[in-house]
Parts: sequence; C-alpha cells; structure tokens
Amino acid sequence: MTAFDDWRARSPYYDETHEALAQSVRRFVSREIAPHIDRWEAEGELPRELHKKASDAGILGLRYPEQYGGHSEGFDNFHGLVLTEELAAVGAGGLGASLMTHGIGLPPILALGSDELKQRVAPPVLAGYKIIALGITEAGGGSDVANLKTTAVRDGGSYIVNGGKMFITSGMRADWLTCAVRTGGPGAAGISLLLIEMDAPGVERTRLDKMGWRCSDTAAIHFGDVRVPAENLIGPENGGFIGIMRNFNSERLGMAMGCCAYARVAMAEAAEWAQSRETFGKPLVGHQSIRIKLADMERQIEATQAWVDLCAWQVKEGKDRPADFAMLKVQATRMLESVAREAAQILGGASYITGSKVERIYREVRVNAIGGGSEEIMLDLAGRQLFGGGKK
Repeated sequence: MTAFDDWRARSPYYDETHEALAQSVRRFVSREIAPHIDRWEAEGELPRELHKKASDAGILGLRYPEQYGGHSEGFDNFHGLVLTEELAAVGAGGLGASLMTHGIGLPPILALGSDELKQRVAPPVLAGYKIIALGITEAGGGSDVANLKTTAVRDGGSYIVNGGKMFITSGMRADWLTCAVRTGGPGAAGISLLLIEMDAPGVERTRLDKMGWRCSDTAAIHFGDVRVPAENLIGPENGGFIGIMRNFNSERLGMAMGCCAYARVAMAEAAEWAQSRETFGKPLVGHQSIRIKLADMERQIEATQAWVDLCAWQVKEGKDRPADFAMLKVQATRMLESVAREAAQILGGASYITGSKVERIYREVRVNAIGGGSEEIMLDLAGRQLFGGGKK
C-alpha cells in the first residue's frame, strides 16, 4: 500500500522543505483538528479560534506577503499544494473550504486594492482575527458571472448595494465579503468588486444546510440599501471582472489538488478495510476483483496528480493558460467521483454509515464538480479557448 504522502518523495517537484511543511501541518491537524472534526461537522461550522491557532502555526499566512504578516520567503506554489494535501487527512472538505476561505477572498484585494485597503484588511485576516469570504454566485446566475444582478450605485462618498449572493462559503461567520457588484452597464465591463462589512445595516444572512462540506458554514446573503464607503472599492470601477477571472485559475488548481488528496484518503481507508476484512475465508484484498479496483484507483490518482503538478509548475514558470485549469478541474472531479465510488464498493455497507471518511468524501463529490465552475462550463471554456467557436 502506498503511504499517504509517499508520492511526494518520488516527485521532482518536491524537496525537503515541502516535507518539513507537511510534517508541521500534520502535527497541527493531529492536535487541533482530528479530535474535533466530527463534532464540527455536526455543528455545521468551525470555531473562530481555529483561525487564530492556524495563523500561529503559520498556516493562514503561507505564501502571503511578509509585510501583511504572511510567510512568502522560500515558499512556492508546491508548498501550497502540500498544505492542501495535509488538511485533507481528516476527510472533511469543509475544513479546507472554510478555514482557508481567505484564499479566495483576499487575493483580489492584494492584487487590485489600494494600499490603505490592503493594510486594513490583510493583517487581521492573516492573523486569524478576521474572516473574509468571496461573494460572486447569485441565486439566478450560477456560473454566468458576467450577468450578475447585485447593484452598487454611487451616492456621494458611498455605494448603495442591493441584491443578494448565494452559496457563500464562510458566509455566516465572515467579517468581510469581497463582493462582485454591477456598477455599470450589462456584461463583464460593468462589474466592480467591493469590500462589504458584514455587520453593516441592511445585510441579512441565512444559513444553508448541505449534503457535504458540513463543517463549513454556507449562507444566502441579502443586501438591502447597504451603504459601503467608496474607499472599499477594490480596483477601478467597472474593472472587477479581471480580478474575478484571475482568482479562478488558482481556485481551480487548489480544488484539483484537493480532489487528489481526498481520493488518496478514500483509497487508503478502502485498502485498510480490504486488508483487514475477511470474506470467503481470506482477506478481501485476496480477491482479484478488489485488487483491480485498488490498482485502478491508484492509476487515476497518479495520472491526475501529474497534471496538477504540471499546471503548478507552469504557473511558477509563467507558462500557464486558463484552458488547462478548466480541463484539469473536470479531470480531477471525475477522478474523485470514480475513486470515491469504488472505495464505497469495497467498504460495502460500512460506507453508508456515518463515521467513515469514505462516506463523507462521497457526499462531497458534487460540490467539487459544481463549485468554481461546473463541468459543462469548464469544458466549454476550454473548447472556446483552444478551438474557437465562441461569441465574437
């Protein structure tokens, strides 16, 4: 049986610094997360103090600028992949989604925001004192980002925001929301990004229950004449769409890595079960059909991981292209679905009882396949970029 992290030791992309980080994060997960994850799943959210503990452990600030309290010197995007892998060890996707929600909420500010906005927001987020979320999706829009309906109308030194956002990760606990709004005409050219204080008058939140990612709080958010200071504009007015798009590539790479990590967790649990469970007078793994299932699971994981690492290298070398991230996300989510299914088959009835990691991971397949861009949207995006045929 392949060890949980043995693949890194056989890869040209990882060295002793990546392994040192893995060991550090593994100790944190074992001490601060594993003993509590089942309770947090039942409660439907993570405790706020976990963010502070993760900051103290160097997790929240990994690969963020030192000037804002991050740790960037000597770290590359492969260190980020290692972090994703190790947080997946408990088999609960909501952990990474909610604890690391600043990974999608903060980058647009650091890339496009004013110096004052960066200094006001980034340090407390990276220190674990404040939680920031990203608000893009709307109830009637989904992946059709360019046609979002939430409006922000300039009124003196403020914007007045009306509308709503749906399926917002960390939406119930967030202190700030990096929010896409319409400040101009139709289409992508009329979209801006605003930082909204979530305790502002007129902000209403409703908790959403979910099939998976249960320890990650998810919200529907309504804005009714919410007044937002103009200095909370992120980047130029009507220039927010590029900030949204540049965020998607890193989000999709991270999701693909998460799929590989959770697939390994599912495979490991299935292999352990197959080695200990006896049927017809011999261990389950003694049956050829079970060995074939396990080997095929490993084949799919290794192939997908190779593509994840290649895309990460291309980012590092400035040779990346959006179509690759879109196709990679589809590859990774379909791989996870296949591996989770086969792991459930190996565990049999045990996979249908709450308590196994496979049961939890299987429930979380769909959120990976839909979140960050559905399979259909991803393949159409890649097709248009590679072969043409889209709108002129």
